[in-house]
Amino acid sequence: VIVVVDNIIPHEKRIGDNILNKYFVKSVDAFIAMSQSVLDDLKTFDAHKPKILSPHPLYDNFGKAKTRAEALHALKLDNQYQYMLFFGIIRQYKGLDILLKAFADKRLNNGKLKLIVAGEFYEDNTIYMDLIEKHQLHDAVVLATKFVPDEEVVNYFCAADIIVQPYKHATQSGVTQIAYHFEKPMIVTNVGGVPEIVNDGNSGFVTEVKSEDIAEAILKYYQQNKEAAFVEAVIEKKKEFSWENMTEAVKRVVNL
Repeated sequence: VIVVVDNIIPHEKRIGDNILNKYFVKSVDAFIAMSQSVLDDLKTFDAHKPKILSPHPLYDNFGKAKTRAEALHALKLDNQYQYMLFFGIIRQYKGLDILLKAFADKRLNNGKLKLIVAGEFYEDNTIYMDLIEKHQLHDAVVLATKFVPDEEVVNYFCAADIIVQPYKHATQSGVTQIAYHFEKPMIVTNVGGVPEIVNDGNSGFVTEVKSEDIAEAILKYYQQNKEAAFVEAVIEKKKEFSWENMTEAVKRVVNL
């Protein structure tokens, strides 16, 4: 039994986690960890069974990319604006509150840039609505806070100039692999295995978990016209995340 491990330690800790994890680890024969941080976590539960690192392959099940114009038309968004995207279920550790505080920076919230928030709330949305109200972001934030069907994912990624993942903690993220599939640069925070996937200053920016740092990265991306260079780097980097590489990882761990 070979296990592909997204994370071994839950994002929201609960009583009994360690007991159940130890039972689980004893029940399998080998592990493929999707980030170095997860591989390190695994070693605290087991020091002897075969383990290797292999990043999550591309999420290529969302179809081919569309043009920006096609995606904006599908979402009924105005093409005179630039768009950032926060994508995925909204939970406290994902850091949407930090991003909203960053976006309140007047240099960003300037009438030309909008933030798309696409995904379901998995908790009380009051903190986010209060921030939007406090910083008067109603016209600058596009709330698509609902379940996004697979066939609609392409529209959100292809409408955006850049994907922002302001996570407070993480192991890795499937959102990065969707972004690579659609060849979109990213701004991510320096947590868990996420910086292993995004090369700072190359395929995106890696910042500390601070609204000020995220705001500076967004500003740099647009003011220095980084899109073309970053997209070129993303196209090259995505070659590392093939499903063939994951298949080879399974073969390797069997023979360890």
